[in-house]
Amino acid sequence: MSHHTVDQQPAAGLDAPAFTEFPTTDYDTWRAAAEAALKGGSFEKRLVTKTHEGIELQPMYRAEDVAGLPHLGSLPGFAPFVRGTETLGYKQAPWEVGQELTDATPEAFNRALRADLERGQTAINMRLDFATRRGEDANFALSEMVGEGGLSLSCLDDLTVALEGVDLEQTPLFVQPGVAGLPLLAMVLAMLEKQSRSGAKLKGCIGADPLGELAITGRLPRSRRGAYEEMAQLTRWAVANAPELRTVLVRGHPYHDGGGNAVQELAFTLATGVEYLRELDARGVPVDQAAPRMLFAFSLGSNLFMEIAKLRAARMLWAKIVAAFGGGEEAQKMRIHTRTSGWNKTLYDPNVNMLRATTEAFSGVLGGCDSLHIGPMDEVARVPSDFSRRVARNTHTVLREEAGLTRAIDPAGGSWYVENLTDTLAGKSWELFQEVEKRDGMTGALYSGFPQEQVATVSDQRAKAYAQRRDVFVGTNMYPNPTDNPLTPEEIDRMALRQQRAAKLKAFREAVDDGARQSALQKLAEAPADQRIAAATAAAADGATLTDLYRTLAAGETAESLSKPVAIKRGAEPFEALRQRSETFAERTGAPPKVFLANMGPIPQHKARADFSRGFLEVGAFEVIGNDGFETTDQALQAALDSGAQAVVICSTDKTYPDLVPPLARGLKIAKPDIQVLVAGYPADHIEAFKGAGVDDFIHLRANCYELLDKLQNTMGV
Repeated sequence: MSHHTVDQQPAAGLDAPAFTEFPTTDYDTWRAAAEAALKGGSFEKRLVTKTHEGIELQPMYRAEDVAGLPHLGSLPGFAPFVRGTETLGYKQAPWEVGQELTDATPEAFNRALRADLERGQTAINMRLDFATRRGEDANFALSEMVGEGGLSLSCLDDLTVALEGVDLEQTPLFVQPGVAGLPLLAMVLAMLEKQSRSGAKLKGCIGADPLGELAITGRLPRSRRGAYEEMAQLTRWAVANAPELRTVLVRGHPYHDGGGNAVQELAFTLATGVEYLRELDARGVPVDQAAPRMLFAFSLGSNLFMEIAKLRAARMLWAKIVAAFGGGEEAQKMRIHTRTSGWNKTLYDPNVNMLRATTEAFSGVLGGCDSLHIGPMDEVARVPSDFSRRVARNTHTVLREEAGLTRAIDPAGGSWYVENLTDTLAGKSWELFQEVEKRDGMTGALYSGFPQEQVATVSDQRAKAYAQRRDVFVGTNMYPNPTDNPLTPEEIDRMALRQQRAAKLKAFREAVDDGARQSALQKLAEAPADQRIAAATAAAADGATLTDLYRTLAAGETAESLSKPVAIKRGAEPFEALRQRSETFAERTGAPPKVFLANMGPIPQHKARADFSRGFLEVGAFEVIGNDGFETTDQALQAALDSGAQAVVICSTDKTYPDLVPPLARGLKIAKPDIQVLVAGYPADHIEAFKGAGVDDFIHLRANCYELLDKLQNTMGV
């Protein structure tokens, strides 16, 4: 993508002309030729792409489009770090392979972790279940929370089993602990002490993100004040004792997974980071200590260049923010973890998820991520299989070893398109960031519902674009595979799992000296702030469980909640529901809902619209009955009635429709009044006349596919 000058001198001994002998075509000449090729079509409508970020992408970028951009003179490793925070990029060290592991029990987690570390994974990415993130032991939590979303941890034995055989001095540990950051760190330190190891070499991130929890769940089980006090304690401890461990996590995932755009994800994530800097500074942690302890986590969507630009813009804007806080150049370096999108993954045609994740990972690497999770194709529905985990891990290896992405430093740098897009995205994100600042920062914005409303607006726009198939989920709202075997969500006996985990915890408690445990918890309750981590570590070593530690540390605090969190969803869910309705109908009645194609005339006359209609209807899992065409409307009428179909689509040309549609539609309605009659195409001059003859709807390029199929299912009793 980088643009290079071309040596204009002919090779030695060759009688070749210099390039200067050829005329240079200017932009105006090219545009005139492009408009001529459009044959009257609008240049802006046909060649300029409008994104959900409100950015207009041009069909061609030129040197003029990057003239004057302030960041263009920067180099990798130098402020404002748009080109990366390392001088040598990935030539110094490739990104961390940080695949999330979501097994629910410590034993299963350890098996998966050790297998994956032997096969290319380089970091531990521990996803915790809902109960653990809320600081609740398995025996206290509701059964539906235990194992939901990840690993259930309740005590030191659980953590020891989960990490058995893994050297934390060599392997980075990434955890999203919810409100259990300090308890979890205490357990890690207690485990290391029992192994005669030190926590000084811990690296990775055990990162608190209270505003992220609020945005996702709508509830923080403790006060923000308490959460920020703990964040400051963790950060001060890491500065003094574990310089490579990050203790603050800033996630953009809630806004991406709610259907938001890149501008929103970037702006709201930056605003969250700013609030954390302010809260830490207010508690005696200056910016030069706080900023290097922060890890930013972004999702990677399907728009390749937008995602590359997002990561580059994120580093540039964060450097600007930290500098405004008085932070030095080292503090201005943003460290970025990325994960491939969860929002755009599908249950149907799940192998396509592999393709989506590959392009998303590619954009993350070209954008300069520091660590990366590539989602296994089945993670949307269940704990990933050995096969899907292997493919995801190997995608890292292919990008690194076969695609050679570590061999060039900032390969996207210099592209007029990428540089212009980076600047445009940064500008729009900064404007939205300032809007958040006007609302008393990210907390004020969340409590007023501003980010939620902004994300919901874009999510609705996306939903409409997918419904009209202007945007595409391959295999779901376009190009469906009728014989596809979809992913089925894993059915887990949550009650049995909770009982199993509670039994393990009971055995652990029975082996503990309860007097020592109670004494250690009392010391923790009385410990001053700067001694709380040491006291919590001692308590964990003496048998205190996650709930023991959390309740002691958060004693007297009151939970906080939002009236409305960000609505997390997957974009394909409405179309998946259509298909599931038809499949349920087939199970109930013995056959799927049927639609007959009344193809009129020879094959060349009807084929294009018949093929389009078939693909359109198969999105809703209708059985489409085709044929090679009929010579008369009487033949088509009889065949349609004989098929037993509850709907008929008339397929031919606009020219022939006035003679074919009215008699066929009337005949169908007379013979079977409840039958649905549709026409393939949209003959604008005849719409009302055809409706008067009995036509119910039209299948065409601009139709709202979701609404039409939903209506068809409803009228057919599906």
